[in-house]
Amino acid sequence: MIARDLPLHCSWNTDRHGRRRVRFRKGEFTSYISGIPYSATFMIAYHALLAGETKRLDDLKATRTAPGTIDAVIVSFYGSPDYRGLKLSTRKVRRRLLERFREEHGQKRVAMLTPAHIKSMMGNMANHPEAANNFLKALRVLLGHAVDMGVIDDNPARNVRQYKSNSEGHHCWTEAEVEAFEARHKAGSKAHLALSLLLYTGQRRSDVIRMGWQHFSSNLLTVVQDKTGASLKIPFHPRLAALLEAMPRKNMTFLLTEAGAPFSPAGFGNWFRDRCNEAGLPHCSAHGLRKACATRLANAGCTPEQIKSITGHKTLSEVARYTKAADQERNAKTALANLLRSEGEL
Repeated sequence: MIARDLPLHCSWNTDRHGRRRVRFRKGEFTSYISGIPYSATFMIAYHALLAGETKRLDDLKATRTAPGTIDAVIVSFYGSPDYRGLKLSTRKVRRRLLERFREEHGQKRVAMLTPAHIKSMMGNMANHPEAANNFLKALRVLLGHAVDMGVIDDNPARNVRQYKSNSEGHHCWTEAEVEAFEARHKAGSKAHLALSLLLYTGQRRSDVIRMGWQHFSSNLLTVVQDKTGASLKIPFHPRLAALLEAMPRKNMTFLLTEAGAPFSPAGFGNWFRDRCNEAGLPHCSAHGLRKACATRLANAGCTPEQIKSITGHKTLSEVARYTKAADQERNAKTALANLLRSEGEL
């Protein structure tokens, strides 16, 4: 079985000696690759095989990571509990950032890295503050691992400040936009079902694409969130229940590709983006419906704890913006009513 956190054409396999190794298979050609996945030695061998190299890996001129270098720390980090304990989706993002950093600075010694260097790197990303902040977050964890290794005494990224971001993230769908989507994608279509699952459950796309009949029983939806591991039991919304009742019970998963296979999170996101474009909503996305669900709950007077019980947000601060906006509007209406009453207008 191919592991998604290994490079293309690679899978974990047990050899004839009972050792767990990485096997490369492309077409009819197959070979084992030595070394820790994504280490310098491993990647040299991997790229040679991708290029059609068929001689023994022992003959490849592979450079070893020098102790104390960024290369060595990243290789060690990939095998650490800090990295292996991350969700697979987070690992992919983190590895992509670190490999880009490693490509440019891998041979340099970690001890020479200073806060000024890190600020300079972030300055080169100033036009993309969220990307710069994600890079800093990855670097803090990596250099914390370097401290644990004894390579450096202090983490130079620890006190580097993030960029302030004015972005509110994904656009939150308005009620008019939901109506426009439903007008284009009628009940009974896959697009309409996808919107309903996202909007009425408040879950992320990575959770919605796994939903099926096995998750619904006794008028409750049971979700173990892919990103956080949180376990939720959410009552059916009547509109979602009616849609599901009308569906044939042919597949365990509600949403499938045209080929009849489950969606990947990225694949679903791209597919749903196309459906939004068809409805004249190019600025809308799947995640924006999660925000719309939280907004509806806040406008209905739900407390932050009640919203969390459905969306699975971890902290009150993550849902406070929804209740704050709803409270502001509600308080403003109450204030005006009080004013009018005092003036004898009511």
